[in-house]
Amino acid sequence: QFDWSTEYAWVGGLRRRLEVAHTKLCGSRAFWLVAYPSQSHEMLFDAHWHAFRVFGGVPSRGIYDNMKTAVDRVGRGKERQINMRFLAMTNHYVYEPDFCNPAAGWEKGQVEKNVRDSRHQMLQGMPGFPDLAALNAWLEQRCQDLWRETAHGTRAGTIADVWVEEQAALMPLPVAFDGFIELSKRVSPTCLISFDRNRYSVAAKAVRRAVQVRAYADRIVVRMGDEVIADHPRFFGRDRTIYDPWHYLPVLVNKPGALRNGAPFQGWDLPPALARLRRKLGSDDDADRRFVRVLAAVLSDGLDAVEGAVREALDAGAVSDEVVLNILSRRREPP
Repeated sequence: QFDWSTEYAWVGGLRRRLEVAHTKLCGSRAFWLVAYPSQSHEMLFDAHWHAFRVFGGVPSRGIYDNMKTAVDRVGRGKERQINMRFLAMTNHYVYEPDFCNPAAGWEKGQVEKNVRDSRHQMLQGMPGFPDLAALNAWLEQRCQDLWRETAHGTRAGTIADVWVEEQAALMPLPVAFDGFIELSKRVSPTCLISFDRNRYSVAAKAVRRAVQVRAYADRIVVRMGDEVIADHPRFFGRDRTIYDPWHYLPVLVNKPGALRNGAPFQGWDLPPALARLRRKLGSDDDADRRFVRVLAAVLSDGLDAVEGAVREALDAGAVSDEVVLNILSRRREPP
């Protein structure tokens, strides 16, 4: 049985509204909670994967209310027009979705009771957390602790004891469903796409072109045809611009001065060897041009090769872009 509840928690120093997914096995009464910023499709898919992963398999039937992410239209009796993305998930895990009658929450009474119980067992009075990942890690541990502490009620032993028996009856766990929602966007002249009130950078070659944005519960993936041109952790605030400086490398080759002043390059966390080279070269205009020459080699030789060449040059005591490029040239065309 599956249900959502709306709760509040202190995350990152702020009291935030969260949507908590509750999943419960009817036999053993093992339950699972995970929190998200919303009840959207990608959160629903992610919640199912984590529940099945922890339960150690997939049940043959799932009982739901008529939530909008699962049911497009409610017909007479049990007639439902199921949402195509939700149906794709149930087909992937090969289980049968069953929907309650409207306003008949008692038809999934176990998970409804779990929502009430979890508030005083876990959610009320819980500590603050630095981020959502830390909160969900705490919920994971707390759920498993309660399995071991709570008597099953109708069978001998705890929930954890009965779950071990029920796990043998679950279907094997397949690979995770590719749970995303996809939108088409056009890249701006500054290599950005907008999604959910935030902006994310993409590779410079996609400027002014149409791309496909795939939103997952925890990341944003941007594709141009079959090529992935951006992969960012998802940000759930608003009016934030998330940069990947490597997306702007072709622009930097033509405008080395942007290395110090350009927004994408502020606080750039360079690989260790490149960071050492940057410090040793200095911070004047000539040093910027020389460092950008080394960075430009990433476009042709790859980051690993460039970092290796920089490391070799620094170990030899040579703080020079020419030495690094010479090492790369020798590796491309050995004598």
